[in-house]
Amino acid sequence: MKSSDPKRRFPPPWRVEQPGPDCFEVRDANGFRLALVHFRDDLQKWSFGHSHLTSDEARRIAKAIARIPEFLMQRKGFNQRGGGLRWRPERPYHVALEDGYIRANWDVIDALCKINSVPFNATGEKISDGGLWRVYEFAWQLDAMQFWDRFEGRWLLGTEFHYPQRPNDLPPMKQPSNLPKFDPRKARR
Repeated sequence: MKSSDPKRRFPPPWRVEQPGPDCFEVRDANGFRLALVHFRDDLQKWSFGHSHLTSDEARRIAKAIARIPEFLMQRKGFNQRGGGLRWRPERPYHVALEDGYIRANWDVIDALCKINSVPFNATGEKISDGGLWRVYEFAWQLDAMQFWDRFEGRWLLGTEFHYPQRPNDLPPMKQPSNLPKFDPRKARR
């Protein structure tokens, strides 16, 4: 069944509000309610209450829903690769890191990608351009941008390096508390 209405838009930013004592709601920039997440804290002490969300679980789910536009928005200058030896439409964003840099900092790169749930998928493609560069693929533009920004990679358009400007509103990757402060500019020397 097709809708006769034109496509509806729900402009960002989306925000989480708690209108009552037992629910959270997600609203768009116009104030339209997009989602309602109910919880019951008083039932958790009983065996039948475990099928209900706690207030903390409901709040986290509502915050995750509110972040959907952030993950889907296209950022200027960070275009899909659109070509290359191993380009796949389901993983269109590619970032290249220098081989020596990867070998020297593998533990930090792997740990940060796991903590931030950023998939770290190598294509197996190598580019020789002022050094040996290895290519990694991403399905989500935000994951690729965070990876590119944190590890000073090179953004790929086709088989060429592209140097977009870093957006001011790019959220940083979460840092583990037990790793020393890491500066990729100092690690390459």
